[in-house]
Parts: sequence; structure tokens; C-alpha cells
Amino acid sequence: MILSIESSCDDSAIAITDIKTKKLLFHKKISQELEHSIYGGVVPELAARLHAEALPKILAECEPYFKDLKAVAVTSTPGLAVTLVEGVTMAKAVSVALGIPLIGVNHLVGHIYSLFIDKETRFPLTVLLVSGGHTQVMEVKSLQEIKTVAKSMDDSFGESFDKCAKMMGLGYPGGPLIEELAKDGDRKKYDFTIPLSQSKLIAFSYSGLKNAVRLAVEKGSEEDYKDIAASFEHIATMHLTQKLKKYFKTVQPKTFAIVGGASANLYLRSQIQELLRPHGADLLLSELKYCSDNAAMIGRVAVEMYDKKMFSNMQDLDISPRSSI
Repeated sequence: MILSIESSCDDSAIAITDIKTKKLLFHKKISQELEHSIYGGVVPELAARLHAEALPKILAECEPYFKDLKAVAVTSTPGLAVTLVEGVTMAKAVSVALGIPLIGVNHLVGHIYSLFIDKETRFPLTVLLVSGGHTQVMEVKSLQEIKTVAKSMDDSFGESFDKCAKMMGLGYPGGPLIEELAKDGDRKKYDFTIPLSQSKLIAFSYSGLKNAVRLAVEKGSEEDYKDIAASFEHIATMHLTQKLKKYFKTVQPKTFAIVGGASANLYLRSQIQELLRPHGADLLLSELKYCSDNAAMIGRVAVEMYDKKMFSNMQDLDISPRSSI
């Protein structure tokens, strides 16, 4: 079995995955949303302290599995420096104490493998990663063949939801709050401009749309928030589908996947499904409980890395907050 640890942001999580069957045997996550909500976003130093409290408690529950562990995996990149340190330090301690190899995992690759928890992998596929920190399109042929073909030039899809929610005083995390508010709103009420609509670039940008929402919030009242939220969600999603449509003119999609915390947005899922229909492409989605950060996806990547003997050196494994694919 492999023990995996996730602490890249504000979720403390540990999982146990069976190497041979790839089955998830144990998974527990302690969210910090309540503690950070009063600040309207994640406070790194607070997150680190909460990880220091939560991770040992979860690890204690894993003790019955210790005798069967063959490796310990941990998110080492990307993420918040002060929170990544908590997980990596624990992983190194477990590695030394149990005499088992260490595996450093890229968090973004973890999101790709959230599609395959309790399942065999299915490659090749085109992946849209949408989260609080990243918005990018990747062509994935295998664990070791991942190419980023488009990404955001500024704010991410998920980050824009969080910031717009903060403007309206809705709380944190903003994604689910904006989505819920938008259900009763008019998606056409505010004619926000679709970012980069006239550009041939296959890239994403949310800073301009975020600013347009800010101006609408300042001019409007709380009664307008549901329409602002609905219009924002609609345009934010249209931006993605518009750029993907341009990309599909050169690369025909066969199997397409949406991953990351913001992939739980049901409006986004429905619009991507419509986009893929003319192409006859399959849409792969993670279970909703595995869209946000979790240790199960880190463990699933680690199984593949263990089979390929992709181990990390104790001295060389360090955090890399800004790494990407």
C-alpha cells in the first residue's frame, strides 16, 4: 500500500491506496474553510498551523496500515510554500521511521489522476484543469507525456469566482456560493464582454471580467447580486468554451476531461458537454468529492510512479510553490 499526503493549500488529507488493485482503502480530509471564511480567502500562515494540528491526527488513524506500506507519497509542488512544508516534512518522517521510499507528486498531475481513483487509467485525453490557482488545457498521453497547450495569462477560473464572491460579501470559498446564487439569476442581464473574444490566441484571461463585475457590484445593490452572479458565471464559462472551440479546429477531441476544484460547477459541465456533442467526444469527470484537493488523487498518481520506480531522494525532495506542468 501507499500512504499519500496532501497539504498544498487549505485541505489536510491523507489516503491509503492499494498498489496492485489501485483501490482506495482509506481517505480522510479535514477542511479549513470555516477558519478562512471570515477572511474571505486563505491565510497561508493560519493554514500551515491548522495543517500542523490536523495531519498528525489523521496519520494516527492510519497506524493499522503501517506494516503494509511500501512507500509514502506527498504533494511537493505547486502550492503555498508554508503549507507544502507541513506535508513534505511529515512524509520524510514517515519514510525514515518505516524505512520506505519517498515519492514527490505534482499536485496538477494529481488532479488529472482524480479521474482514475479506483479505476484504470484511460489515455490519451485532452484535459481542462480549472481550479483556484490554475486554468489550463493539457494533452495527456501518459504519466510522463503531459503537454500544456493553453493557460491563463492572469487570474484563474476558480480564483475569479472567489474574488467576485468576496466583492459581494458572500464568503469563502466563492465557487459554490456564486453557483448557488446564479441559479435564480438572469444570465443575460449584464452584458459583460467575453475576454479575448477577438484574439486568435488560445489562452485565458479573467482579470478584465473580474473588474467588470466589480463595477457592476459598486453600481448595483444586493438585489442585483443574483443577476450579476449568473451573468458572470455565464461569461466566464463562455470564455472557456469559445477558446476550446477554436482549439478543436486544429485538434479533434476524442476523450475530454474536466478536473480541478472548479470542475464541480454544474453549469460548466453542461456547457462543455454541449460543446463536445458535435465532435462525438467522450467527457470524463471526477466524482464531485474528488474535484477539490484530496490525498486520494495523490495516492493514485503515486501508484503509477511506484510501478515506474520514480522515487524521490530524501535530500533533494523540496517544495516548489510555483511549479507547473
